[in-house]
Amino acid sequence: MSMHFSVLASGSTGNAFYIGTEKQKLLVDAGLSGKQLERVMSQVDLDPNDLNGILVTHEHSDHIKGLGILARRYNLPIYANEKTWKAMEGHIGKLTIDQKFDFSMETVKAFEDLEVESFGVSHDAAEPMFYVFRHNGKKVALVTDTGYVSERIKKTVEDADAYIFESNHDVEMLRMGRYPWNVKRRILGDKGHVSNEDSALALTDIIGNSTKRIYLAHLSQDNNMKDLARMSVGNMLTERGIPLGDTIDLFDTDPNHATPIYTLNDV
Repeated sequence: MSMHFSVLASGSTGNAFYIGTEKQKLLVDAGLSGKQLERVMSQVDLDPNDLNGILVTHEHSDHIKGLGILARRYNLPIYANEKTWKAMEGHIGKLTIDQKFDFSMETVKAFEDLEVESFGVSHDAAEPMFYVFRHNGKKVALVTDTGYVSERIKKTVEDADAYIFESNHDVEMLRMGRYPWNVKRRILGDKGHVSNEDSALALTDIIGNSTKRIYLAHLSQDNNMKDLARMSVGNMLTERGIPLGDTIDLFDTDPNHATPIYTLNDV
């Protein structure tokens, strides 16, 4: 028995994450159009008909753009907390009552052989939350869309086998870029997004003996570059005694291309 996953899309334009076991196949967020979601799933031979449900992190459009379409097309249940439901209901179209489920923050829910724990993050949304997935002693942590990584988050996600972790922007690129100051201030603030440097600092605190893979996620198209994010995070981790390429590998994610499905085996 094993747990497997793919970052289907990640970035400022749209986000979707797949995680599955033998008994459960879940999508986290659906921030692309229905057609685009089907396309990125097909890149890694996933069939939307096999999905068992969709978990939602928060109501921003880059996380729910195709949510209603996909749920209606494949008759999928959706799980979100009460405040997120209220914030997004006017944006996802009509759903049947048996497609709407509550998943409260700071709780653990069992999806057959897949255990999912929700935890709050600091972001400018109604009640944003992300997830830790556990199956047969393995752990995957999904952490993006947060202005900072609190000690509570660190404790929840520490020593995961794999991280999908925000590395949104390079601070100097953002400061010198074309965004108006109020947008820059939002991104840099406590309810914005984590920078490359802050991502590395947080990862230094949470990486453990189990950690094998880190996927840098939610990169800004305007204020970051894959090579820069990987270099910034990689150099800082190495400086702090966490050598990459030996037991831990660092990976890019993309807004249009899914990462190959990776399987966490029990042994």
